[in-house]
Amino acid sequence: MARVAPSIDAYGDGGFRLDGVRHEGSLLILRDEPRGWAVGALADLTLADLEPVLAAGRADVEFVLLGTGARNALPPREVRDGLRAVGVGLEFMDTPAAARLYNVLTAEGRRLAAALIAV
Repeated sequence: MARVAPSIDAYGDGGFRLDGVRHEGSLLILRDEPRGWAVGALADLTLADLEPVLAAGRADVEFVLLGTGARNALPPREVRDGLRAVGVGLEFMDTPAAARLYNVLTAEGRRLAAALIAV
C-alpha cells in the first residue's frame, strides 16, 4: 500500500503539527515520511543538510520545497547549484507559505521533498 503524504495542520512555536501529531523543530519530509531536520536558520543551510534528498535523486523528488523561516530569502549558492547539478528543482519561500503550498502540491500527487525551517 502506498504511503499517504502527511498533512501539515499547523506551524509555529518552533515546530509543526502533521496529521494531529506535534513535531518540534525544523522538518524534512521525504517520500512522505517526516523526520527532524537540524537546520535552525537559512544562514546555516548547507548542501550536506539535503543529503537524504540528493541520495533519493530525481526518481523520487521532482523538486525541493524549501521553507526559509519567517521571511523569504535566497538560499545559499552551494545549495542552489548542488540541487541543479543532480537535476532536482528548488522552490523557496517563507515557511508559512511553504507549509500551505506543501498540502496543495501533495494533494496533486507531486513528488517533492519539503525542507521546512521552523518558525
